[in-house]
Amino acid sequence: MSNSPGDAADDQTGRFVAQPNGRPRPLSPHLQTWRWHITMTASILFRVTIGAASVGAIFVVAWMAAAAFGPDAYSDFLDLAASPLGLLVGFGLTVVLMSFLLNGARHLYNDTGNGLTVKSANTLSAIAVYGPIPLAILFWVALFATGRVSL
Repeated sequence: MSNSPGDAADDQTGRFVAQPNGRPRPLSPHLQTWRWHITMTASILFRVTIGAASVGAIFVVAWMAAAAFGPDAYSDFLDLAASPLGLLVGFGLTVVLMSFLLNGARHLYNDTGNGLTVKSANTLSAIAVYGPIPLAILFWVALFATGRVSL
């Protein structure tokens, strides 16, 4: 490969590196040009919630299995779910649900061709990042206030 303008040989900017085979290649653009922003956070957190929902699916399967094994097993499962640890897991799964709702709404809105400017994308991403926990808190406050959940 010849050294043409822009290759690693004449690069004064540090944007190129030599591969082990000697060929020049550009550094990843994120190392020079990208700065962290809220849309990146929203994207990463959405992927994290997918993993958390997969773990939550295990609890749903355990709930169905407890129901299938009879009243004693189901009662034991409900006791575990009503424990502080079970309530904490339930709160976490509620955060995951709220994140899915907000991110799903954001993606649905984007799929219509709206919300694609920088300002609106940042606003929608901020709602998807910061909204799930307050919504989950409001949901659990309502559960406790109506007596559906207690400690």
